[in-house]
Amino acid sequence: MADVTIYQKPTCSTCRQAVQVLKESGQPFTAVNYYEQPFTKAQLKGLLKKAGLAPKDILRTKEDIYKELGLAKKNLSDDEWLDVLIAHPDLIQRPIVEKGEQAILARPVESINKLL
Repeated sequence: MADVTIYQKPTCSTCRQAVQVLKESGQPFTAVNYYEQPFTKAQLKGLLKKAGLAPKDILRTKEDIYKELGLAKKNLSDDEWLDVLIAHPDLIQRPIVEKGEQAILARPVESINKLL
């Protein structure tokens, strides 16, 4: 059985719900606060590949920093978007749940059940 890891922000209500779903599943998991243990570029790129997502797919476009940086008007490569996400973790949609060679953006949180 592959290990389950949830990449989250503990103060996020959706993340707390996702952690609860994992606890109730009885499956062991590791919770990673990506503010305390920031993603490396390679790690985030690998997670997105497992999830079949592009960096733009996980952008939080309603965050103030998104507007402040004028990101809506920027045409960046995936590599450049990864740099932006690493530099500004508030822009990363969460939680991301990984199990083996699969990963999902757990929105809605019930989608975690597909991995378990």
